[in-house]
Amino acid sequence: MAPTRRRLQRSPAPLAWIVPACLLLTPGLAAQTGDPDEVDVTSLRSSVPVPIPRITGEIDVDGVVNEPAWDAIEPLPMFMWAPTHGGEMTERTEVRIAHDDEYLYLSGRMYDSDPEGIRSNTFYRDAFSGDDLLSVVIDSYNDYETGLWFGTTPAGVRQDRSLSNDGVFTGDVMPFNADWNAHWHVLTSRSEEGWFAEYQIPFSTLGFQAEGDEVTMGIIIYRFIARKNERHVYPTIGREWGQGGFLKPSQGQRMTLREVQPTTPAYVTPYVLGGLSRTPVLREPSAAASFWGTEQDHTAEPGLDLKYSPSSNLAIDLTVNTDFAQVEADDQQVNLTRFSLFFPEKRQFFQERTSTFDFGTGGFTDRVFFSRRIGLERGELVRIYGGARLVGRLGGLDFGFLNMQTAPAAGRSGENMGVLRLKQQVFNPYSFVGGIVTTRYGSNGQDNVAYGLDSQLRPFGNEYLTLTWAQSHDEEVRERNTLDAGLIRARWERRTDRGIWYNLFYRRVGPDYRPRLGFQLRNDFTLYGGQFAHTWLRGPSATLNAVTLLAMGENYHRNADLTIESRSIRPSVSLDFKSTANITAYSNTQFEDIRTPFPVGTVSIQPGQYWFHEAGIDWMLPRSTIFRGDIRTTVGSFYDGRRVGLIFNPTWTVSRYLEVVGGYEVNRIEFSDRGEETTTQLGRLRLNFAFNTHLSLSAFAQYNNIDGRTSINARFRYHFREGTDLWIVYNEGLNFERDQRFGPRLPWSAGRNIMIKYSHTFIW
Repeated sequence: MAPTRRRLQRSPAPLAWIVPACLLLTPGLAAQTGDPDEVDVTSLRSSVPVPIPRITGEIDVDGVVNEPAWDAIEPLPMFMWAPTHGGEMTERTEVRIAHDDEYLYLSGRMYDSDPEGIRSNTFYRDAFSGDDLLSVVIDSYNDYETGLWFGTTPAGVRQDRSLSNDGVFTGDVMPFNADWNAHWHVLTSRSEEGWFAEYQIPFSTLGFQAEGDEVTMGIIIYRFIARKNERHVYPTIGREWGQGGFLKPSQGQRMTLREVQPTTPAYVTPYVLGGLSRTPVLREPSAAASFWGTEQDHTAEPGLDLKYSPSSNLAIDLTVNTDFAQVEADDQQVNLTRFSLFFPEKRQFFQERTSTFDFGTGGFTDRVFFSRRIGLERGELVRIYGGARLVGRLGGLDFGFLNMQTAPAAGRSGENMGVLRLKQQVFNPYSFVGGIVTTRYGSNGQDNVAYGLDSQLRPFGNEYLTLTWAQSHDEEVRERNTLDAGLIRARWERRTDRGIWYNLFYRRVGPDYRPRLGFQLRNDFTLYGGQFAHTWLRGPSATLNAVTLLAMGENYHRNADLTIESRSIRPSVSLDFKSTANITAYSNTQFEDIRTPFPVGTVSIQPGQYWFHEAGIDWMLPRSTIFRGDIRTTVGSFYDGRRVGLIFNPTWTVSRYLEVVGGYEVNRIEFSDRGEETTTQLGRLRLNFAFNTHLSLSAFAQYNNIDGRTSINARFRYHFREGTDLWIVYNEGLNFERDQRFGPRLPWSAGRNIMIKYSHTFIW
């Protein structure tokens, strides 16, 4: 499915004016359900697994691709994916794939008639800055659901991500994890003919299952020519999967390897950390000549991570005195609701096959297990003594085990936190049943156990049925009955980006449901609703790639009396351009029955029943240009007032050494009847310096006018090789609003710290 599905779910629009506008923009739309000249992809791809040849000679992985061993292998038949699906490719692409006992190899000869037009815009790892690309997606377990995504640019910059849920955003799962990193190798070169790349990916990084002496994997390979927005793909993939169809593990060509002898290396990574922090402290008595003093704290400690795969389908990770000093700061958020904010996991230890532990219970945030509950308490770091994780696959069974021990902190005892997750494939590659158990012990009278069962079934076609049940037992909560301490959910959906698609959903969450190792946005409600949409794919000569009309509705009822707590109706129209730009227009009609006041900015929303309406436009610029980003505007009523909102997130690639990423969000809210108003502002500025593929510096500053504070996070990295790094990290908070109504004037600095961390990986 296309990545735009996610935008559509949150971006509604009034159908009364959208439909005629859409018809004006795209003549003949109402009668067209597809392109009559569209390529039949089923006739262009092999329905049986294709063997991956074994390397017959020496290969020096230097990015030049001049070895005779490569010429002895037939190049893969590439297919024009964009801008014209099935069109004629304007440049020649030769991609070859091979293997030996330990590695999967990939070579690419990306010929170009205009070598000066090849784009290599950044040296920064994992950044997509409108560069030319050669990438491969590998469904190494052949499960049609998960994959590993490796990519490189003409400058040899590495990109790696993990994929889950077949690349589909269903509202429960974010299918792309850009924080995952792995051990692998790639080098590139350039000449007057184009650019060239050679990959060497260890089987120990991929993981796989063998049947006898044969291994089957799903493979997708693509080349991207940025200046033309042209994408060459292997194998051929249909348009019904949207603009992100080339990232769906289920659509990969099944390929086989024979007589693979997997190695079982152990990666041992010790680290040393040193640091200094300075925190302002209010002096006693308050009549002192200077109100504020300084408290200093020194840090000097070692730690250790161990990664070992005793077999090709099992990975074990151990960690001692775990530290995440080098992790990038969270993006601040403006909260206009009465619910908690959700921040994604960025810590590397929790990224390996993280999808194994996914147990979504509805919405993007709700889940039984949320790894940020480990080592973080109300935004403050808690020392992690250590832990272990085991993930793997046996037959059609995915399994994961995690256990971590934290130190006492903030008046709380140390805690032991654990999770066990099982998922068994049933019926077909797209269906599973599973279960989960989480435990949190030693938390001063708040011991907690949560468990549940879930299933995803694909009975026919593109129809999916999801069923989920979860239960919790908390030492602090006196559960009234099984229903009130549990969650049940059902969802029926059709997954496609062609023609009609829809979903219907139901969820009930009891008042005593408390998964303290998970995340639950709201409790004690019954929800039902759905969305209905139609996507028209445009022809080769059209500017647009697709047009989607969508309507969505949700109803939240209180369990106690079945009164309506929230209700919304959100129609929208989305225009996907072949340039990868997108424009979405939406409207939202919302009802809220508020019984407890809550703050928004510097004012409060008072108890009462409110109907309010808003409309807006989201505009995403093409992603392959030097200047890109998105602009979102909203205007309308807001509870008993009015709101005008603007979000602008630009990115400018100044050169391959510098990228500037900005962000500004402003909300002007006025309550004229009660003479109150507030303005929320959030600004971000990120400077990414990359002097080469080894040396980088990132400086990230954020300002939020609600708390009047600016935070700065700067990270210097010298990457010697994969697994060996030197980090220097600087953090500081600055008080812009220093005057207080009560108490002394705040100091300019709210606290600062600097840390130096060196880690080195030994491989046996």
